[in-house]
Amino acid sequence: MSVKHPVVAITGSSGAGTTSVTRTFQEVFRREGINAAIVEGDSFHRYDRNEMKLALAEAEQSHNRTFSHFGEDANLLKELETLFRDYGETGVGSVRKYLHDELEAKPYGQPAGTFTPWEDLTPGSDLLFYEGLHGAAVTDSVNVAQYADLLVGVVPIVNLEWIQKVIRDKTERGYSSEAVIDTILRRMPDYVKYICPQFSHTYVNFQRVPTVDTSNPFIARTIPTADESFVVIRFADPKVIDFPYLLSMLHDSFMSRPNCIVVPGGKMDLAMQLIFTPLILRLMDKRPKRSR
Repeated sequence: MSVKHPVVAITGSSGAGTTSVTRTFQEVFRREGINAAIVEGDSFHRYDRNEMKLALAEAEQSHNRTFSHFGEDANLLKELETLFRDYGETGVGSVRKYLHDELEAKPYGQPAGTFTPWEDLTPGSDLLFYEGLHGAAVTDSVNVAQYADLLVGVVPIVNLEWIQKVIRDKTERGYSSEAVIDTILRRMPDYVKYICPQFSHTYVNFQRVPTVDTSNPFIARTIPTADESFVVIRFADPKVIDFPYLLSMLHDSFMSRPNCIVVPGGKMDLAMQLIFTPLILRLMDKRPKRSR
């Protein structure tokens, strides 16, 4: 952890809603004039798109039916740990970018589904902001979480997470229901081993809970809306959180435990703004003042 060069990490599995949380943080950064170095977790996958297909095929041939993007073997966790450590010490570190589609790839003259070359972050940023699968990963060989100053977990209840994945992969990627279910089953051991434990290392977790029937997520035709949900927000250290203020600002919210506040799903963005703005400003206030 670093006073001079803070590291903020959002962690959660694919389809959990980490992208929405990232947009909220970016709005806070813009409003408060904070220059954040943004790092996407996909850039620390071990394999590009074609290499991953080959790796999956080889795993299948070896009767390894649990190889997935969630696991340690498919990711560069040591390099991610090094980035967090180096940034905290020096304000720079080595990164690359994963090019998801043709639009992202065109400026680099590379095919979609590939990585750009590794390069150092531009010096002078105020903090490092990571969003991806493993921001709070702790394994026998790495401890990414120890180098983060603020860890945020985003995890809908599992049936909702599956609904979001099934509908996204079928509508946006053209996958069949059977293919999506196969992916979910293949990822489950790594989800239990590598994803779930991270939420015990986070400072705050956001868990969306729908108030409609999600008993069979594989036949759902629509994703429950924010207004059809509650969000359970759990703090590891509630002593620094002004719960009376949050309750006064977030109408229809209530405390479920001394460290948990439950807010209507439609107010999740406002809740994040109210919670994260003072936390980020606190990190900024601790930094040494720059000479003009």
